[in-house]
Amino acid sequence: MSKLFDYAGDANLLPGGSIYPNLKESRLFSSLSNHVDVFFAPRKRSRITAPFVFNDEIFVEKQSPSIDVLPDECLFEVLRRLPQGKEKSISACVSKRWLMLLSTIRRDEICSTKTAPSFETEKKPTVCNMKVGNVGNKVEVVGEDQEIEGDGYLSRCLEGRKATDVRLAAIAIGTGHRGGLGKLAIRGSNSTRGITNLGLKAIASSCPSLRALSLWNVSSVGDEGLFEIANGCCLLEKLDLSRCPNISDNALLAFAKNCPNLTSVNIDSCLNIGNASLQAIGTQCRSLRSVSIKNCPLVSDQGIARLLSSASNDLTKLKLQSLNISDVSLAVIGHYGKAVTDLVLCDLQYVTEKGFWVMGSAQGLQKLRSFTVISCHGVTDIGLEAMGKGCPNLKRFCLQKCALLSDNGLVSFAKVTPSLESLQLEECHRITQSGFFGVLVNCSARLMALALANCLGFKDLPLGFPLMKQCASLQSLSIRNCPGFGDFSLAMLGKLCPQLQYVDLYGLHRITDKGLLPLIELCEAGLSKVNLSGCVNLSDKVISTIAKMHGSTLELLNLDGCKHITDESLVAIAENCSLLSEVDVSKSAITDSGIGALACAVQLNLQILSISGCSYVSGKSLPYLLKMGRTLLGLNIQHTNAISSSMVDLLVEHLWRCDILS
Repeated sequence: MSKLFDYAGDANLLPGGSIYPNLKESRLFSSLSNHVDVFFAPRKRSRITAPFVFNDEIFVEKQSPSIDVLPDECLFEVLRRLPQGKEKSISACVSKRWLMLLSTIRRDEICSTKTAPSFETEKKPTVCNMKVGNVGNKVEVVGEDQEIEGDGYLSRCLEGRKATDVRLAAIAIGTGHRGGLGKLAIRGSNSTRGITNLGLKAIASSCPSLRALSLWNVSSVGDEGLFEIANGCCLLEKLDLSRCPNISDNALLAFAKNCPNLTSVNIDSCLNIGNASLQAIGTQCRSLRSVSIKNCPLVSDQGIARLLSSASNDLTKLKLQSLNISDVSLAVIGHYGKAVTDLVLCDLQYVTEKGFWVMGSAQGLQKLRSFTVISCHGVTDIGLEAMGKGCPNLKRFCLQKCALLSDNGLVSFAKVTPSLESLQLEECHRITQSGFFGVLVNCSARLMALALANCLGFKDLPLGFPLMKQCASLQSLSIRNCPGFGDFSLAMLGKLCPQLQYVDLYGLHRITDKGLLPLIELCEAGLSKVNLSGCVNLSDKVISTIAKMHGSTLELLNLDGCKHITDESLVAIAENCSLLSEVDVSKSAITDSGIGALACAVQLNLQILSISGCSYVSGKSLPYLLKMGRTLLGLNIQHTNAISSSMVDLLVEHLWRCDILS
């Protein structure tokens, strides 16, 4: 042992001598002495028992091999052989690069093999699934065709910031094995990384089952993306393009060529779409049912004429709005629209009286059942009468903002329209009592719904009307915001319309109990829905009468803004109404006692109660509201200042099934 420590120099420790002949070189590593796991002699320089071999690997971190070092072409070959389904979705979660690559693989490029074929097999199958069987020492591979995507059961909607290419790629990959994507709607786009043609290409590659596509306010998408959709989604049936400025006729031509099942086309505010695409759609889409065109400045009479004349006999719905078309288009509709059942004409500034007259006189709209005209100054008495004669099966007619229409035209139209069931007039200021009651008299056998809204020309004059026959078919009456409508006209309606079930008298400030009571008392069928919102001059008497006479049929009662309604009305409701499910007594004079009466009613099962702005309702109503909570689904207590925030918290805690507005 003594010899073990008997040394005096380098020769004793290293028999071969120092590894550094020059002692200055050894000092270069003197700073490492405290980090080297060797024995040090005191008062001597550090001894190193093994030579240092310098290599760049000491200072460079080693990287493990990764498949990501492969270029896209090689990685594509790997990914297209993945089994369809869960494995493909999991692989898409690896990275954004993998996701985008997977989303661009088309159906005809997919080749998934569970077992590799034998080397002796000359022809390699390229189908999706493969049956594998052993024949001797060989592996026999038999191809089996199978549809990759589902039948299009799933729907997806992207809005605002969520609308990105990455999300579209994820949808394309994730829906393939879960029923297939059937409907896709994109509303707006991310301002920094929004939807582009690349995202639509992903949908086109992976979602051949897509049947409905809706793009709204997507300015970053152009014809290229829609080309991919048209080529990859040949089963498309519904196309909705709204506010897409970079889409032109070329995109619609691709849909017309590749999507023969297209049934519905909606084009709204697409500034580069014009006549050529309309002709192609009408000619090649033989299943076309519905067309809507709005605010497309390049669409003219020529485009509408080509669409209608070349379309098949299946086009049933047509809507034209804010277009630069003239009377020629209306004449074409009247001649070629033999299958049209629903027609909407809105804001056509260049259409005159002649256009409507020709459209009706052409006798081509024999199947028209629903007709809506909005903001068309060409609607006059002559044109309206011609439309009535040319549309014998018309059942629903809506006129809005037609300033030139008068009582004479309305009555003439009612006389020559034998099938009219619903009539709606809005902002037709030349319509008066004469036209209103003239419609009731001439459509007495078939008219079921009559609506009058914002007609300022209506005057409630006690004129001596001759004896008129009852309109026994009328069931729904709506008169809203007509300041001239008063008690005399209301009493006349009570005599003429005994079968009313739905009454909407919103915002009629002039009517009182005197005019409404005859209407209520003469209703034989039983009222089910009554809206008296804004009728500020009604009292408890008329509400009690409604409850007593129609309590067994009444389902909805709206008394919002009826400031003279008190607890007396609620007591009558609680005692007589067994089917009532919705009550609105906002901004009325009810108190806690009225709420208590509703809560104690045995037969009453309210689902919606509104007491917004009732200043006399306080925290004392809490137990009553909690008791009604067994059936309540909606409760409005907004602007009820006497109800504290702590009471609101209790209601929210206990009425967990109920939506509470506070």
